[in-house]
Amino acid sequence: MSEIDPAVIEAKIVERMKTVYDPEIPVNIHDLGLIYGIEVSPEAHVKITMTLTAPNCPAAQQLPVTVKNNVEEVEGVESAEVNIVFDPPWTPERMTMAAKLVTNIL
Repeated sequence: MSEIDPAVIEAKIVERMKTVYDPEIPVNIHDLGLIYGIEVSPEAHVKITMTLTAPNCPAAQQLPVTVKNNVEEVEGVESAEVNIVFDPPWTPERMTMAAKLVTNIL
């Protein structure tokens, strides 16, 4: 097996997360600030720590599965695990400037 570069895999994961959208907001989950952490082990096992815009989010069941499946499709990733956390709670301040412009939060 060839040597993996966790930083390269993480960058590919970030790009993939920019293709996953919250079903209620027209912004990808990365720019929304829902991704709190991406850990890539030397064996290319990935742990994603993320949150939802609200604990009762209608996408609470679907979104983590979508994220897991998308991460596992990234070249070089062996497996993915997604952990949903609510501490710290998500707030609009976590959004990128571009996301704030799209949603009129300025």
